[in-house]
Amino acid sequence: MLNASQLRNGTVFEYQGNVYRVVNYKHTHISRRGADIKLKVKDLLRDSVLNLNFSPSDKFEAADIRHQVMQFLYQDEDQVYFMNPSSFEQVNFDKKTLGDKVKFLKEGGQITVVFWTHSTSSGQEDRAIDLELPLSMVYCIKQTGPGEKGDSASNVYKSAILENGLQTKVPLFIKIGDQVKIDTRSGEYLERAK
Repeated sequence: MLNASQLRNGTVFEYQGNVYRVVNYKHTHISRRGADIKLKVKDLLRDSVLNLNFSPSDKFEAADIRHQVMQFLYQDEDQVYFMNPSSFEQVNFDKKTLGDKVKFLKEGGQITVVFWTHSTSSGQEDRAIDLELPLSMVYCIKQTGPGEKGDSASNVYKSAILENGLQTKVPLFIKIGDQVKIDTRSGEYLERAK
């Protein structure tokens, strides 16, 4: 059991049958009323963000979470599909649930899938609820303008399309076929991959 005062940014907990991740935690104290815990949380089942208020003594169940590295297989119009390479177990997500994370997926890429284990009338059930992307990923440049001699020391950027269709800006010296590291939080070029 967790008290509301023990929750911090990133904590995953259960509340009223849902599972939430704390996005922002704020402890306020108003003289006569006592303390309040103000949370901005992400509902991991419905992909919505809520603002919740609690007293410090309110109690929550810590969510039973496990992480599993899985391979991204493919996507169709509405879904993305992953497979556990050792057990061949497959899971899928609705694209709307994953939001911007979908644009960073590349076929065959290794991604951490977050599972929530919860009790049902028929026993324990694992449910895939989220993806954890690495902070950066390496992609191959599939399309960009030509690089020219002498373009190695420049802060000028040009458009490029990566192997998964993501469009980004890269320095002028990057050419088709180069491997580049991209920040998955912003979609920005970090460096040429080694």
